[in-house]
Amino acid sequence: MITVDGTFIGTVGCYWIDKNTDWLETGIVIYDPTYWNGGYGTEAYKLWIDYLFDHTALHRLGMSTWSGNYRMMKVAKHIGMQGEARIRQARQVDGQYCDAIKMGILRSEWNDRFS
Repeated sequence: MITVDGTFIGTVGCYWIDKNTDWLETGIVIYDPTYWNGGYGTEAYKLWIDYLFDHTALHRLGMSTWSGNYRMMKVAKHIGMQGEARIRQARQVDGQYCDAIKMGILRSEWNDRFS
């Protein structure tokens, strides 16, 4: 849960793609647009990735979004995630086909960046 001055504004989360290969996807949602572009998402997502690496033995963490979600891609890049895949026209948003974007970060990259 993400709060600002006691107000609920969003969530962070994760889900397994494949437990056998330790493939965990992460994400963040800021529900109220008045809190977009204020750095809240970047701060919350950084804290979430830090928590996951501190409390698991995972080698890498990833995220998936669509090609028009520039804010999410900017946040992911800002905390050190790298583009790993673009799957052409794999998602539909408002009736339009968009590319699926996959980004990720390795534990070693995280540790080098934020140690």
